[in-house]
Amino acid sequence: MLLTRGLGRKLAITRGLAPRGSDAAAPSPSALTIGNFDGVHNGHQAMLARLTAAARARGLSATVLTFEPHPREFFAPQSAPTRLTSLREKLELLASHGVDRVHVQRFSAAFAALSPEAFVERMLVGALNARWVLVGDDFRFGAKRAGDFAFLADAARRHGFELEAMPTVSDGGVRVSSSAVREALARGELARAQALLGRAYSISGRVVHGDKLGRALGFATANVQLNHNRPPLGGIFAVRVHGIGASPRPGVASLGVRPTVHAAGKPVLEVHLFDFTGDLYGAHLRVEFLAKLRDEEKYADLDTLKAQITRDCATARDVLKAFERA
Repeated sequence: MLLTRGLGRKLAITRGLAPRGSDAAAPSPSALTIGNFDGVHNGHQAMLARLTAAARARGLSATVLTFEPHPREFFAPQSAPTRLTSLREKLELLASHGVDRVHVQRFSAAFAALSPEAFVERMLVGALNARWVLVGDDFRFGAKRAGDFAFLADAARRHGFELEAMPTVSDGGVRVSSSAVREALARGELARAQALLGRAYSISGRVVHGDKLGRALGFATANVQLNHNRPPLGGIFAVRVHGIGASPRPGVASLGVRPTVHAAGKPVLEVHLFDFTGDLYGAHLRVEFLAKLRDEEKYADLDTLKAQITRDCATARDVLKAFERA
């Protein structure tokens, strides 16, 4: 599978585990890093910069091994953290940072049961033809997380690939991590999340049909399909929307369960674009969250809700103008 990226280049995407004894031709030699890369934050980006530099210097394919579903979703789905990015969003971000190939490994009971040595032999050496490997010094792998950096260093000597440890990346004395980004988003601290991500947090999705309530209230909205049912943030936001023309368009977004309309609804992302008319159904949009205006509230009736939306639009316009000046 190929994913188009900038300048006409392609990101190669492979899936699954090469069967034992496969006669399939080995992929091109790779420089490899391994991880979930949820959010592709500044710590991940530092790893990708080192990966691509090593790959270019050695004439190797810059390759990422990632997992679907997230291992914590497999082992404990009820307590697994909410995702920062869908698989598609993650692949697009990896491509934007110069990755040539992503191997999406299905995380299953059989894969989780691989011993550390089998993981090295079948994945790193066999399926991915790794000649240079970058991991964090706290990297654990294999059944019951029995493999560690020391084990991998020994395997590197035996199998003839280079191994390098990536130091921790910190921001303000705090380790940059997906968990730290989730915590900032949950608190509505979008500036903090942006500092950790190196960009404004965004959600991408296709515009689908909704219940047309926004149009009835005089504020037509694009209903952006969510690829996960537990978004990491919620409330009313000033946003910029990409995917409509060459430049992003300003707007206000509601992300939540809409308590005034539904007693127990699923999260919905609705975006009202300022000064825009047109049919967006089927379009793939990226909604960039710049500032949180307030939490969701339940109103007595739709007239009260409409009055609040009017105030939200005015506030969002002011906030976005301040962003433009900054």
